[in-house]
Amino acid sequence: MNWKFTTIVLLLILFSSINGSAGEEDEKGGESVEVLVPLADPFILLYDGIYYAYGTGSPDGIEVMTSVDLKRWKRSGSEAGRLALHKDDSYGDRWFWAPEVYYVDGTFYMYYSADEHMCVATSDSPLGPFTQEVQKPMLEGEKTIDNSLFIDDDGTPYLLFDRFNDGLNIWISKLEEDLMTLRKETMRPSIHVSQEWETVWPRVNEGAFVIRHNGLYYMTYSANSYESPFYGIGCATADSLTGEWVKYPHNPLLQMPGDLVGVGHSSLFRDKHGEWKIVFHAHQSKSEIHPRNMFISTVYFKHVDGKEQLFIDPDYDIPLLETD
Repeated sequence: MNWKFTTIVLLLILFSSINGSAGEEDEKGGESVEVLVPLADPFILLYDGIYYAYGTGSPDGIEVMTSVDLKRWKRSGSEAGRLALHKDDSYGDRWFWAPEVYYVDGTFYMYYSADEHMCVATSDSPLGPFTQEVQKPMLEGEKTIDNSLFIDDDGTPYLLFDRFNDGLNIWISKLEEDLMTLRKETMRPSIHVSQEWETVWPRVNEGAFVIRHNGLYYMTYSANSYESPFYGIGCATADSLTGEWVKYPHNPLLQMPGDLVGVGHSSLFRDKHGEWKIVFHAHQSKSEIHPRNMFISTVYFKHVDGKEQLFIDPDYDIPLLETD
């Protein structure tokens, strides 16, 4: 545990922010306090020197927060302006989950779930508003969630997503050049529950995120129910996006680090220094699930038995939300 972590924990205790409420001093003096960042299924985009965090949390859409250093975060604008995507501009009217935002050829694409269907919306700003010109899911007639974009080195776009068969498992499909239309004939399974640590309850592999490093594809994913304290993050690798994906035998890579439980639904990003980071959520406490909060750690690679492997530093950082 480093000094930064210890200092932040002491601040959290001092301001009684573990339940997301302001301290007494704030109520009397109106001073700004800091609380945990209440975003589940988080995703971070670095664009033009600003970090943008999106996640599950609002019943009315997708919220966005900003930071310059990954440590202190601010909500965007007024309460009405906090949503990068509003349900009025989207398919569905509930359960807005797991957003990811990518900047491609001058347009921001938000991939997210609404009413247990995967959707995509666009905007000309990372703050939104993101809208669907045609308000429909990407795959009609079937529940699918947790859609994640990956554009391969040859420019071919792929979508990873969760499908409700054999429990909840991860599939992949090519996209058309519009980055919004599934090529359904290319849909195929990637991974499903297959390791002992994943069988606590229920049958879940979800929240896939893929990067490529030194010619190998790495997929991070989560297993077990998000409600379980044993929710955790694993990794699988493949020579091709369409598989065969092979899970690490030493999974999970991150499960109940420090005082956190319910750790999962992660995504990776490079920070301003070009280093790989991973953002994930955890339960509010060991006795309360909601609201889930956002945490960040470092991802690194090292050789083990002659093979390069991905690791997640268990000494996580605690982002803080500035409030007035």
